[in-house]
Amino acid sequence: MAEKPEKKSKHAVYTLLVQVGRKEGDGLPDGSTGAGLLCFATGVDEAEAVRETVAVLKQADLAPLDVTGYGTLLEREQQGDEISDEERELMARALAENAVIVVQMTPFFDKDGGGADGSGI
Repeated sequence: MAEKPEKKSKHAVYTLLVQVGRKEGDGLPDGSTGAGLLCFATGVDEAEAVRETVAVLKQADLAPLDVTGYGTLLEREQQGDEISDEERELMARALAENAVIVVQMTPFFDKDGGGADGSGI
């Protein structure tokens, strides 16, 4: 019987924007209502990258609410996105380490600076 060739899954790096809400111990700034996280995550497809990212963020005591995918490096280039050398290096690192990398965190604040109950959380 002939040996079957070993199947290798081809991972890609996806650019994801994750909105997170507040959760006790999340480490977000006082008075913020949540945050937007720009992430580079690996997966055999975007769905896997999203699942892995959500799992990692939950382990970090964050509360993911919504994920928007912006595609792979190639897809972003085809859409005309300008991608810096720093971003390319982080994408390469995510791929090499099969990791989720949080590139940027932008906290969200209400106009009054507090949470719905005024507690800031």
